Amino acid sequence: MKYGWRWFGPNDPVTIEAVMQVGASDVVSALHHVPNGEVWSIDAIKKRQWEVEYSSVLERSTGLVWSVVESVPVHEDIKKRTGKFEQYIENYKATLRNLATCGIRIVIYNFMPVLDWTRTDLAYELPCGSRALRYDAVEVAAFDLFVLQRTAAKNNYSPAQQVAAKKYYDNATPEQIEKLTRNIIAGLPGAEESFSVEEFRTALGQYDAIDAAKLRGNLVEFLQAVIPTAEDCGIKLAIHPDDPPWPLFGIPRIMSNINDAEYILKTIDSPANCINLCAGSLGASAENDLPEMFRRLCGRVPFVHLRSVRREADGSFYEDEHLAGSTSLCDLIYEILQYEKKQLQSEIIIRPDHGHQMLDDLHKTTNPGYSCIGRMKGLAEIKGITLALRRMYE
Repeated sequence: MKYGWRWFGPNDPVTIEAVMQVGASDVVSALHHVPNGEVWSIDAIKKRQWEVEYSSVLERSTGLVWSVVESVPVHEDIKKRTGKFEQYIENYKATLRNLATCGIRIVIYNFMPVLDWTRTDLAYELPCGSRALRYDAVEVAAFDLFVLQRTAAKNNYSPAQQVAAKKYYDNATPEQIEKLTRNIIAGLPGAEESFSVEEFRTALGQYDAIDAAKLRGNLVEFLQAVIPTAEDCGIKLAIHPDDPPWPLFGIPRIMSNINDAEYILKTIDSPANCINLCAGSLGASAENDLPEMFRRLCGRVPFVHLRSVRREADGSFYEDEHLAGSTSLCDLIYEILQYEKKQLQSEIIIRPDHGHQMLDDLHKTTNPGYSCIGRMKGLAEIKGITLALRRMYE
């Protein structure tokens, strides 16, 4: 097992000199400044490699390596198979070739329409005083029904959910509604798009004729086009699960459970076609048994996100401590170690995904979910679990 750390580049509030101290060996990064659909040039890739591997502050090597790209975004035209999708697919293939030329062999992507990942509160205060990311099901319904005013929204919520949403909306201040709107649609660090309410409504409308079956077919056609390039380059192209793993705002989800994952892997049966198992995204649904999912998918999982969410009865959840929450990372880590032991290899890269904003980071401007101290705490806990399991079973 290798320990990774997501870094957003020179503009990340967490400097590369800080990353040197957290206990990771591998950096997970992307060229977020390159517009969706454009080719990542070899020069731009090498520049980021240099920024990862060399500290201009310390004037020496960092000892880190950029080993995982998260993510090369899939242009919306590809997901819809409209507009210039064929050109964007060719550009995607060119980017894969350029990454391989630079020695990077694991590339993550997602196929979620319009939005990347969705939360309603980016600074949810926990009893201990630290802050976490939270998804509130009532607030999502209130936004959909009364802010977005999507025509078909009532079809997606039960009468009880609609009553709860109306109560929340009627009692919310304008400032609370503005903050909720910003959290849902303004985009997050590393996201490539942001929207006004009207622009968001228009973007969603472009998927009115695309149901889950159609979107899944578009994914398959995308993979049929790019996987041969990935095979030729020795790249593992891994899809990130939907976050959260259920339909939102009328748009479908097609990578939310074991059936979705196995369909993708079996339909395009190639070692280059892989899964990025995200314990937090999948763990938001009680139907997903993470250790069992890994056992069934393990040969095609080169990269794992480790975080835990605390599920609530109404479908809400918040991101808990790595050792707490509704899912057991210990059981998942055990399965990873067992697989590596059987394969006589340590190729799976993990990273602590999303950490609490805590201690000195409470007084800093940080990327939501990606402050330093909370993730470093999570990484230390993961390392502790790993060492204990190895001592117990080896």
